[in-house]
Amino acid sequence: MRLDAEIATRLATLALGHVTREYPNHLAHLLHGPEDALTPRALHPVFYGSLDWHSCVHSYWMLAHLLRRHPDIAPATQIRTLLDTQLTGANIAGECTYFERPGTGSFERPYGWAWLLQLATELRHPGCERWQAALAPLEAIIVARFQAFLPKATYPIRTGTHNNTAFALALASGHDQLRPLLLDAAGRWYGNDRAIQAWEPGGDDFLSPSLVEAECMRRLLPRDRFAPWFDAFLPDLAHRQPATLFQPATVTDRSDGKIAHLDGLNLSRAWCLRRLAGSLAEADPRRTAMLDAAQAHLDASLPHVAGDYMGEHWLASFAVLALTASEAG
Repeated sequence: MRLDAEIATRLATLALGHVTREYPNHLAHLLHGPEDALTPRALHPVFYGSLDWHSCVHSYWMLAHLLRRHPDIAPATQIRTLLDTQLTGANIAGECTYFERPGTGSFERPYGWAWLLQLATELRHPGCERWQAALAPLEAIIVARFQAFLPKATYPIRTGTHNNTAFALALASGHDQLRPLLLDAAGRWYGNDRAIQAWEPGGDDFLSPSLVEAECMRRLLPRDRFAPWFDAFLPDLAHRQPATLFQPATVTDRSDGKIAHLDGLNLSRAWCLRRLAGSLAEADPRRTAMLDAAQAHLDASLPHVAGDYMGEHWLASFAVLALTASEAG
């Protein structure tokens, strides 16, 4: 299953319906006084939609990515207009101002930071120069925050939600300026991990701590170092063990924002499984086992990307990750 023009159109239309939808909104905002009680749009001139800041950021990434892959889809003109209107120097200056406020040192760390760099990387492609130039000051702030944070972060965060550090390193790995720091952090945090038990999922996970760690290491380690690390980290994949990684999560209530995370878990597992399988030889028995599991996870949650706003405001981006995961990179 791949990201064809029909699916791209559906996913882009979903995102266009919420990136400028201000409410409902879940703000992560520290108030120092009554003067700080501002609306989402006043605080975030660009990323005020999609329920929360990080979801809005990765929805912009998805729209730019879909535009590059399928420049002739029906929503293409609307995407270009959105990017022209929103990604301006003045608007990004407003986003930068927010990061200069007292008490924002850990704002969106590390998940939103990583998605912002993912957006910046996407905008390096031809045709995106004006949007890239507008975003550059905010990108520089996020790079500086990673540079300050990673050396002092003694321990990884292994949750299956936003604080997961492996996911952040994986997304940020496309930023060459950060790669030495990312590799150092990954080595310190994960280099000695062996025979992971995969006690997952948790009830509100949207990431697999086990698989996203493996994908992080795949992106950062040279192939000759990654292969033995992966063999030791998940030694029984050929036997479809740990079994929990091969069983899609059950979602019982898609109107519950936390339970709806589990659709994201299925999609992000499919992304990791496809990426990791692609690093293996065709004849490797782990490859078939992982690709079968990836398809099962896709089948379980791709039909539910739309339907309730608790999932609809963010799941499409994870669907794009999963649907493009069989490609090199």
